[in-house]
Amino acid sequence: MFNGDLAAIAAIDPEEQEVIVRFDDRDVTYDYADLNEIALAWSISIHKSQGSEYPVVILPLYMQHYVMLSRNLLYTGLTRAKQLAVIVAPQKAIGMAVRQVKDNMRYTLLRERLSGIAQQ
Repeated sequence: MFNGDLAAIAAIDPEEQEVIVRFDDRDVTYDYADLNEIALAWSISIHKSQGSEYPVVILPLYMQHYVMLSRNLLYTGLTRAKQLAVIVAPQKAIGMAVRQVKDNMRYTLLRERLSGIAQQ
């Protein structure tokens, strides 16, 4: 397990004094004495949520974090919601995020790699 891994409690065994925690690909058994190693998650970052969906997403936007306000992050955050998305933010923060398009040049060498495959 690593800091930031998401999991759910799968079972509690009071007789053995164990808790089984289910991560994506495995179950991990914790003795009651070791439960201080895990913490309840109240939120996750947009970056951590990529590739996942959740029934409800509450997306707080703050002017104090203006560097992070961008259209692509707002879009990513909102599209994680299956049923309901709630934005908690001043209008100024929403406006700034919608106007800020960060299409940075990416240096992936994809074109060169694809042309290399085509030449083989």
